[in-house]
Amino acid sequence: MVETVTLSNGQTMPTLGLGVYMNEECAEACKVALQNGYRMIDGARYYENEVQVGVGVGKSGVKREDVFITSKVFHNDFTYDGTMAALKDSIANLGSSYYDLYLTHSAIGGKDARLSAYRALLDGKASGMIRSVGVSNYSAKHIEEIREAGLEMPVVNQIELHPFCQQKPIVEYCRKNNIVVQAYSPLLRGAFDNPVIQELSTKYSKDPAQILVRWSLQRGFVPLPKSSQPERIISNGQVFDWNIEPTDMAKLDALDRGKDGAVTWNPVEVDVD
Repeated sequence: MVETVTLSNGQTMPTLGLGVYMNEECAEACKVALQNGYRMIDGARYYENEVQVGVGVGKSGVKREDVFITSKVFHNDFTYDGTMAALKDSIANLGSSYYDLYLTHSAIGGKDARLSAYRALLDGKASGMIRSVGVSNYSAKHIEEIREAGLEMPVVNQIELHPFCQQKPIVEYCRKNNIVVQAYSPLLRGAFDNPVIQELSTKYSKDPAQILVRWSLQRGFVPLPKSSQPERIISNGQVFDWNIEPTDMAKLDALDRGKDGAVTWNPVEVDVD
């Protein structure tokens, strides 16, 4: 059974979700995940599969209200009207009246643009289209802009996070401000050949992906592993009945290479002097 975390606004969110970026079998992946214990799907407009997420949820047999669904507005739509139109289109795509969480996908576009987009999402929340509002790929500077504008703070910041790219300054800031950190690309895009990961995989009789997801959970993050293969989706979720020992967690922690360890676009330093 997937555990949950309580967000700063009181909403509960699962501590594990299925990522659906570049998933050509998105509907089937969502169905399989939900039928095997997952309760969160992480999507985005940029992924162009919001419709398929809705189809997968519908075919899963799990009630819509029992699934936590996320989407994100891309920076191309970062005006107030553009973001509001994107949100309404996302709602239509999903075939549901609301999203549990909706994020600005990055801080690209400049301060005025990202604040306009964020204001639109807050108004979408006020009108019932969104339950919670958050951000993605934001540094502390970008989130401080929200505070300085007198706006409600985000409940989530979704960033690239794994042992090689631990984003410690952002994580520390989010923890101090009661912002839950979601981890995208927790599986290193399949680069499992590191000797520490291999050693622990053998020691715990778990596959490397499970080691990485478990590390993320034990660090207090909310990992979003992605896969289109049913057996992988299932095994990636089998991470709640065992622990990595502290000495082995330390071995994984020692792999951090900062921003040089990133395996994706990781645009957290946009407009950061």
